[in-house]
Amino acid sequence: MAHGAPTDEHAIDVSTPSVARMYDWLLGGIENYDSDRKACADLLEVAPSSKEMALNNRAFLRRVVRYLAEERGVRQFLDHGSGLPTQQNVHQIAQSIDPSSRVVYTDIDPIVLAHGRTTLEENGRTAVIQADMRNTDDIFAHPEVKRLIRPDEPTAALFVSVLHCLPDKDDPGALVRRVAKRLPAGSFLVVCQLVSDRASVRQDVTSLMAEATHGNWGRVREKHEVAAYLAGMDIIEPGLVDVTKWRPDNEVLPRRPEEWEEWGGVAQL
Repeated sequence: MAHGAPTDEHAIDVSTPSVARMYDWLLGGIENYDSDRKACADLLEVAPSSKEMALNNRAFLRRVVRYLAEERGVRQFLDHGSGLPTQQNVHQIAQSIDPSSRVVYTDIDPIVLAHGRTTLEENGRTAVIQADMRNTDDIFAHPEVKRLIRPDEPTAALFVSVLHCLPDKDDPGALVRRVAKRLPAGSFLVVCQLVSDRASVRQDVTSLMAEATHGNWGRVREKHEVAAYLAGMDIIEPGLVDVTKWRPDNEVLPRRPEEWEEWGGVAQL
């Protein structure tokens, strides 16, 4: 989930916080460093509900993959900015429904690559590649994507809690549209990002994260900006919402944060 210039997979900078490793810590993981934990502590000062936000977002990811696999018959997933492996990853959910399901994870963080390859080394229908999610052509040209993602079958392209990592100059909406153009009819786009109605929250979190990550960050946005990413597409019910309200199941979720929310939904091409 950290997005900058591509780096060698062994060149891991543990002195600078990584969004992927911060997210791992917020989810209760152990693949993080002092710099990540310090940045999370600072984030919790500004946005005390950050852990609840991360947990609710992960629950949304599980629900949306299960929905797409069970009810829409999707058998291939391309997860942009996937972050570190945790429990009930995309491939585990999709392959529990149909073992033939194929998943490609992409992330720029070399630690994600290393851990992903270790986790998935015996799963031939799943791959993790080190790639900047902004480089759509490179991703679709990657041998693992060509091996697993069939161009004539509906695909679910996931942008779950990553587009706020992109600054405006990289135009997250244009990225979503570029990927949409590469997918066949009947495919799905899953999009959500951090939003807030409070200008102070948007400014404070954006400033903190930009400084902590040395500029590898975008900004907390407003709902209308996220809605524009999917303009003109067929939005699946219940529409674009706080992700805790997207087809909720019986899973008990942490409280809904008040100062900000993860907001988005699913569109079909």
